[in-house]
Formats: sequence, structure tokens, C-alpha cells
Amino acid sequence: MENQIGKTKDVGFQFGIRKTISVSTEKVWDFLFSENGLKIWLGNLYTKLELKKEFETENGITGLVRVFKPNSHIRLNWKPKTWENMSTVQIRVIGNENKTTIAIHQEKLLNSEQRTEMKEYWTEIIKKLTNEMNKAGR
Repeated sequence: MENQIGKTKDVGFQFGIRKTISVSTEKVWDFLFSENGLKIWLGNLYTKLELKKEFETENGITGLVRVFKPNSHIRLNWKPKTWENMSTVQIRVIGNENKTTIAIHQEKLLNSEQRTEMKEYWTEIIKKLTNEMNKAGR
């Protein structure tokens, strides 16, 4: 049996990406959950993002916020409208007042194709997020 990149024993396929920037953890967190930040990584929301509440975006992503710890991480169910399955996304900020690592992890992906799709998606998202935060001199 051959090993497949990103395949786990328990949660299907997964993908993770990290990027460190010279911005405080608090400022990164505040940006991620600002209107502009949310538009970048999640999309335009029809409702407010709240713990234990379902959400839907203009572009058809649906889910449920499972964990929300300010200045630490959010964990949510995440399903684009074209998917049959629900995945789990976690976004974590790790750092201090000088540097912060943004870590995005997604699991419960069906196969290597879905993993590749999400790798491309989150790679682009993390570029946009860090560009916006660096541009604003946050």
C-alpha cells in the first residue's frame, strides 16, 4: 500500500500552511475578523460569525463555528456549495507583539484532488492576508 501525501488514518486528507509576519498577534487576529479580513479568507457573510451558529457566505460556503478563542484560534465546519462533504478548518495565530505565525489547517478532505484544490485556495488566501496586513503597516 502506497502512502499518499496528506492522507491520514483518521480524518481523510488534510492540508496545512503557515506564514510568519512582523505584526503583533492581536493585530493579526483583529484583521482576520475585520470585515476586510473575513472577506479574504471566508467571503461575504450573510450572518455574523458566532460560536455554535451556522453561517453562510455569498459564494455558497456553509458551516458551523465550533471553537472561537480570541487571539488564539477558530475551528469551524466548512463546506463549499459544490462539495458533498463537510471539512474542518482551523485558523490559529501564534506569536507575540513582534511576530505572528498564521497557521491554517484543513482536514476531512475526501481525496487528493480536494486536497490539491484546498492547497491552491489557502496558499492564495494566506498571500492575500499577509499582503494586506503588510501593506497597511499593521
